[in-house]
Amino acid sequence: MEMFFAALGFRSAAALRVSVGASDGELVARFQSGDRGAFDEVVIRYQSRIYSLCYRWLGDAEAAEEVAQDVFVSAFRGLGAFRSECSLSTWMFRIGVNHCRNARLHRARRAYGRHDGIDAPRDDEDLPAREIADEDAPGADRGVHRREAGAVVQAALAELDEEHRQVLILRDVEDLAYEEIADILDLPRGTVKSRIHRARAELAARVARRVHAADVL
Repeated sequence: MEMFFAALGFRSAAALRVSVGASDGELVARFQSGDRGAFDEVVIRYQSRIYSLCYRWLGDAEAAEEVAQDVFVSAFRGLGAFRSECSLSTWMFRIGVNHCRNARLHRARRAYGRHDGIDAPRDDEDLPAREIADEDAPGADRGVHRREAGAVVQAALAELDEEHRQVLILRDVEDLAYEEIADILDLPRGTVKSRIHRARAELAARVARRVHAADVL
């Protein structure tokens, strides 16, 4: 995603000579020795995963992009003091989780997420008309159903409480190990496993309530 480079003033990903074999520790050491270009490589390495974290947490692409940029700004400012008490990936996700929590609280205070129905009147007549996918178009139903299924899961995920949503995103979306999630959230490993079990059950129940019988026949 070139957005990070443009927004943060880094070089284009295409112009970088990425040290494919460089470990996270080597990138940190280079950065702390004064090689600011090493952080460009950190961005390349983590941008997709951090954006994914933000999008799944917030459910909004524009907000996710903005928060992800803030995550990398914070990481850039803090990397000089990084002392390897944990892995770089754990540290990056910890920053991401904190920013997502704060952003969600901020959006809740400002009543984000409210939207008009398809037929609701619009105050601004100059806005483009709402469009609905043509169900008679070739293959349209398959794409529509796939989007609807994703939207159902995302909506159900958004309804979970904070502690359940965060462990599901870290485990089932980001595929992090239990130990790393425990480090990120500062929780015992057993607590992480039990929360994931309860969160999956709760998510399944919420998805089931949203899916009509006709949708699965």
